[in-house]
Amino acid sequence: MGGETQSQISGISYPKLAAGPVGQQINSIYRGRLDQFTSHGQFESQNLQAAMYEGRASGEEHVKLSVYSPPELTRPTFQEATSNEFKETRIGESFGPSWSTHWFKVKLRVPPNLLKKEQLELHWDANNEGLVWSEEGEPLQGLTGGGERIEWILPNFFRDGKFHTIYIEMACNGMFGNAPGGDSIQPPDPGKYYWLQTADIVAVNREARALFLDFWIIGDSAREFPQDSWESHEAMQTANAIINAFIAGHGSQASILKGREIARRYLGDVNSSEVYDTDKEHLVYAIGHCHIDTCWLWPWAETKRKIARSWASQCDLIERYSEHRFTCSQAQQYQWLEQYYPSLYDRVKSKVKQGKFQPIGGSWVEHDTNMPSGESLVRQFLYGQRFFESHFGERCKTFWLPDTFGYSAQLPQLCRLAGMNRFFTQKLSWNNINKFPHTTFNWVSLDGSQVLCHMTPAETYTAEAHFGDVKRSVSQHKSLDQDKTSLLVFGKGDGGGGPTFEHIEKLRRCRGVSDKIGLLPRVKMGHSVEDFFDGLEKKVTQGTKFVTWYGELYFELHRGTYTTQANNKYNNRKAEVLLHDVEYLATLASIHDTSYKYPKKKIDEMWESVLLCQFHDCLPGSAIEMCYDDSDELYAKVFEIGERELKTALSVFEFSSPESDKNCMVALNTLPWPRAEIITLPEAYCSNDSTYALVSGDHGIITDIAKLSDSSGIAGAQASIKEIKRGVFQLSNGHLKLEVEGGSITSLVDLKINRELVAKGGKANQLVIFDDKPLYWQAWDVEVYHLDSREELPSGRSAILEKGPHRVSLLTETKISEQSWIKTTISLTASVAEQSSVEIASEVEWRENMKFLKVEFPVDIVNTEASYETQFGIIRRPTHYNTSWDMAKFEVCCHKWADLSENGYGVSILNDSKYGFATCGSVMRLSLLRAPKAPDAHADMGRHHIRYAIFPHSGPLGSNTIRKARNFNTPLQIHTLSPSTSTEGFRRKRELFSSISLAGSSALVLDTIKRGEDDEDVSRGELPKRKGRSLIVRIYESLGGRARGSLSFYPLPINSVWKTNLLEDDEEELKFQSGRVEVQLRAFEVATFRLQL
Repeated sequence: MGGETQSQISGISYPKLAAGPVGQQINSIYRGRLDQFTSHGQFESQNLQAAMYEGRASGEEHVKLSVYSPPELTRPTFQEATSNEFKETRIGESFGPSWSTHWFKVKLRVPPNLLKKEQLELHWDANNEGLVWSEEGEPLQGLTGGGERIEWILPNFFRDGKFHTIYIEMACNGMFGNAPGGDSIQPPDPGKYYWLQTADIVAVNREARALFLDFWIIGDSAREFPQDSWESHEAMQTANAIINAFIAGHGSQASILKGREIARRYLGDVNSSEVYDTDKEHLVYAIGHCHIDTCWLWPWAETKRKIARSWASQCDLIERYSEHRFTCSQAQQYQWLEQYYPSLYDRVKSKVKQGKFQPIGGSWVEHDTNMPSGESLVRQFLYGQRFFESHFGERCKTFWLPDTFGYSAQLPQLCRLAGMNRFFTQKLSWNNINKFPHTTFNWVSLDGSQVLCHMTPAETYTAEAHFGDVKRSVSQHKSLDQDKTSLLVFGKGDGGGGPTFEHIEKLRRCRGVSDKIGLLPRVKMGHSVEDFFDGLEKKVTQGTKFVTWYGELYFELHRGTYTTQANNKYNNRKAEVLLHDVEYLATLASIHDTSYKYPKKKIDEMWESVLLCQFHDCLPGSAIEMCYDDSDELYAKVFEIGERELKTALSVFEFSSPESDKNCMVALNTLPWPRAEIITLPEAYCSNDSTYALVSGDHGIITDIAKLSDSSGIAGAQASIKEIKRGVFQLSNGHLKLEVEGGSITSLVDLKINRELVAKGGKANQLVIFDDKPLYWQAWDVEVYHLDSREELPSGRSAILEKGPHRVSLLTETKISEQSWIKTTISLTASVAEQSSVEIASEVEWRENMKFLKVEFPVDIVNTEASYETQFGIIRRPTHYNTSWDMAKFEVCCHKWADLSENGYGVSILNDSKYGFATCGSVMRLSLLRAPKAPDAHADMGRHHIRYAIFPHSGPLGSNTIRKARNFNTPLQIHTLSPSTSTEGFRRKRELFSSISLAGSSALVLDTIKRGEDDEDVSRGELPKRKGRSLIVRIYESLGGRARGSLSFYPLPINSVWKTNLLEDDEEELKFQSGRVEVQLRAFEVATFRLQL
């Protein structure tokens, strides 16, 4: 009663009776089914693969092949190659050996049944790299091989039933060189051959290809969205519906179109770049990239061709896809392209003007940042930025260095001084101990300068543009508290040629998923790296505070690269020293004599060669043997040019080699402080009783050279040596006294304060050897467990080599193995300076297999931190293993010295060409030689000459260590002054050499003197000339505190003084008087001054 209602049913009612059982899908099975639809293998004749092509033509009727194989391993130009006779060849023929080149003349005729097909391609695959050329000699597109980038789209004018000719330049190497088997880092096989497997004209079913890509992304959505999400289940149903439609339609074209219609329900319309034309917020900036190692598993000559292959491919893609933006760094590679492929360079340049091909990076190459000197880092930016500005009209804003093995603490300062306030990398994602905690952050230099740094959360610079890459761009983002955007850098590196059409198509579909379904971060193409950083900087202006990271970005991997390929590192150090002297002396010569032409072209050639050799797989030692043949040749040329230019500059001052008049001997000190040293005279100056001389004087020309009699020493400054008991030798010079047994120093006493420096029971200069088998990367890595295999080399036989009184030396021969030995000479010179050092010179015959040679110095010093020279500064690192971050630094990089000091005293270890070091507790350990067998089977094998020194010092680490190490690397040079030089003429020369000087704080270092890049008498015309002549002077604060001094240049006729950036742009005019300008620098600041004559 009351309230009863009668049910009203309208329309179609729910079925009353069940039609039959319906089971729940087993997700794992239906998900596994997805791979079956697109994979090769046993089902490909029945799945989508069978519908990908509408026709295929091969054989001589349609594809005529002939080949020219250049002799030996030459790489002829197009004109050279095509002027030769071509011989008939066919599919199935083999070509080689490794590194050889083969030019194919390919005549193509499209058969009648394919003439009206929508897209025709040549498919060419010999499992190696190649470049397609037009008949007229235009490079068109690269080929990778092995199923990757094997297609070249035929132009429409080929559709006339006639033969048309193209050329294909085959390089007998794969994407990663010529390693045998499947391990790409093994030394290349010189006898590798490649079979031409495919040379077909193919009609592509574009709708089937599009469905393949639709299905790829929908399948990834099913697999990678959370399994409990409706988005994943929806993708699963969509993908299975596509398969069912294909089966129901028997794989017909109609079934393919039906499948695309089903896909559209999940993806939306993804057939054009219009997919990006929405106002919805995007988080992921996708940028195309092709990381080309300037050398690695192939030589430089092959890199030049990789550049052409890759960039031609990208120009083609840019023309086909309006949203595509491609970025590439390394001025050296652009220069090579301009030199060897001028028409392609012009094509690239036109794309640059359109904003679609985007130069980036601001450096000459993607260089190592651990081992190059401070001035080398400056020149990487100077030469890089000047190239980009002169060729493309603007400088780079972002320093781009995704693949280098750690990042120097001074890079942010140098970037800012080179006009870049942004930095991109990702390599720290490879850390094998600690996970780097940030994605977007402010990286702060030793002096307090900062750059805005972004490390792509996708953790790769060669992303495949997969669904997962887009997803990880947010899911792995570690800085979401401050910002949620990120860069996705996609494209195949090295021989892969950069992005492919598939990459761009997949990203369209990923965007479609984001807009239609959600959950996936929204990706956007069509922007630049600068657009991304602009967004970050805008957030800063709106109050966002990004986290900070102070100091070096230490890479917890590839620590062996501080030591591998010792000869290459030796050449680098010597070339840097030589370039300093060449520029300094050429600058003075150009002021002294206006008829002398500052050798800017030769200096540029030297610097560009050295900068090239600092590429991040060359200087670190991680390339194949061919690369070091190349770098040895290049360094030899650098040394040849440098010595010739030194001689020319010195001749302006009437200096000549020691072989001429011996009566007018002078020494040249190219360093900016006084020196007092006993030197070994050049043979031309030696006499029967005099092989040494005491040289003492300020910077510039030193005339105070006293030949020393071999029979009598300097009063109060003599060195002595004696055998105090069998096999135990004592060396002394009044400052230091040491005892040596079997080549090891068992006692080292500072006689001034009577302090023993060798830790109790320890042995300094103890040679130790370690088993050196990393987890995988042989030339790159040394793992922490290698320390467990420490073995002391047995004591050797010792003999007195020099008895004094000016220098004493003890030679010890030590057997390392049946194949290897080391001769170590410990020397002590009479004490003519305030503090003495013990010098050690070693000759090593090294024939080991996966061993690591080091030398140890256990010192009686206690500190939880050790100090190491870095570019323009000092890095302090732990001597303990308190945390995993501390322990990860079990092997670190240093430059010319490492130091362990406590209050009031310390010990520095100096070197002339070594970069690997470790300080564990009170044991200092210099790394000498490694013996990896991949990728160079002969790395470091052979004879080596190594110099290092022990420098005890009173007081804390100070300028005495910095100067001593610089002196150790820059020996005083003896020259002859022409007898015809007048007294007044000589006075003016000395005055000029001493005119540029620095007074005040000893922490200030006058590092570089050179001419202005754009001076009208120096400029090579690449940028506007600057009127007049100027000098560039670079100074840095070396100890870590504010320092004041004055830069003097009297009597030079200086009209104005400017503080500039590294690119020599005037920034602030400085007041000066009496030929002097005041200088004040903050801790570790680098300052550049331009003195206008």
